[in-house]
Amino acid sequence: MAQPRTENGTITAVPGVRLGHWTDTEAATGSTVLLFPEHGAIAGVEVRGAAPGTRETDLLRPGTLVERVHAIVLTGGSAFGLAAAEGVMRFLEVQGIGFPAPAGPVPIVPAAVIYDLTVGASMRRPTRDAGLDAAREASDAPAESGTVGAGTGATVAKALGMDHAIKGGTGTAAVTLPRGHIVGALLIVNAFGDIMDPATGDTIAGPRRDPADGGGAFESTRGILRSRNGGAGRAGGAASAANTTIGVVATNAPLTVAQANRLAMMAHSGIARAVVPSYGMGDGDTLFAVSSAEPGAPPVDTLGLTTLGAAAAEAVEHAIVDAVRSAAGLAGIPSAAEHIAAARRSPDP
Repeated sequence: MAQPRTENGTITAVPGVRLGHWTDTEAATGSTVLLFPEHGAIAGVEVRGAAPGTRETDLLRPGTLVERVHAIVLTGGSAFGLAAAEGVMRFLEVQGIGFPAPAGPVPIVPAAVIYDLTVGASMRRPTRDAGLDAAREASDAPAESGTVGAGTGATVAKALGMDHAIKGGTGTAAVTLPRGHIVGALLIVNAFGDIMDPATGDTIAGPRRDPADGGGAFESTRGILRSRNGGAGRAGGAASAANTTIGVVATNAPLTVAQANRLAMMAHSGIARAVVPSYGMGDGDTLFAVSSAEPGAPPVDTLGLTTLGAAAAEAVEHAIVDAVRSAAGLAGIPSAAEHIAAARRSPDP
C-alpha cells in the first residue's frame, strides 16, 4: 500500500481543492470550508453514526438531479453551526458559481457538524460570517491541522466524562498512487472512543488515567464499557452523546456519483480502524467523497475504484492520527502529548 509521499501531504495536494479555516479559540469552536473548481466536484456521502447533523446529503445519492457540489462545510456548533454554509453559498453566489437554475446559479454546499458545545462558550457558535470568512481564506496551500477550524473544540476519549477527555482536532493526509491519482483526506476528530495508530496498534489517546493509579497514561474505553454492567454509572453520561468524526475524502481520479458514494463507504473503514469503538449511538460519523476531475473524463474501472478505496481508508487513518498528534490543549482539556508528559513528570505511586 502506498504511503503519503506528496510534497504537500494534505488534502490540498488534490488538484482543484482549496481549504480555509475559521477559528475561535476563546469559544473553542470553528468551521472548515473546502472549495472545488467552478465546474464543481462529483460527490457522494456515507453516514454511519447514529446521531448525524448534516445538510444536503440526500442530493448526493445516485439518481438525483444534482451531481456536483461546489463546496463542503465541516463545522462545530452542533446543528446551530450549519448556518456557516449560508456564508459559503453567498461567497459562491457573487462569483456566479452554482447549479444553473432559472433565477440564477444555486451553489450546492453540503455540510456536517460536530457537537462541541460542552467545551468553551456554548452560546458562541459558527455563523454565516464564519463560513464566509473561511471561504475567503481558502487556498491550495498545505492545510493546517490540529486545534484549528472545525476541530478547535473537538475532544476524544469521553467514556469517563469530559474531566478525563483528551483534545481532538483537525487532521489531514494525502496518498499518491502510481498512475498519478491523489487521494487526500481531511478529518475532524471528535470521537467518543479511543484513538489508535493502525500502523503500530498503539493507543495514542484514551480516557486520562490518574498518574497515581499507575499502568500507563490512558484507560481503555472498551474496558470501561464492559465494566459495571456495560458501563452504567461509569461511562461519561452526557459526554457519550457529544461526539462525531466527520470528514472529506477527495481525489483527482474521475468518478461517477455511484462510485463517489462507494468511495465514501470504503473510506469509512479508516475510521473503524483508528477510532475504537466507532459509529456509536452518540456519534454522527459522516464522510463525504469528491472527485475534482474535469467533466467528461472516463471514470475509473472496477480495479481502479478498489485501489482508490484502499488508499482513501489509509488517508483517513493518517488524518485521524494527525488530528490527535497535532492538537494543542484548550479550555482545560490537554492534548495526548501534554497528558503523557504530565504523567511522566508525576512521582510513582
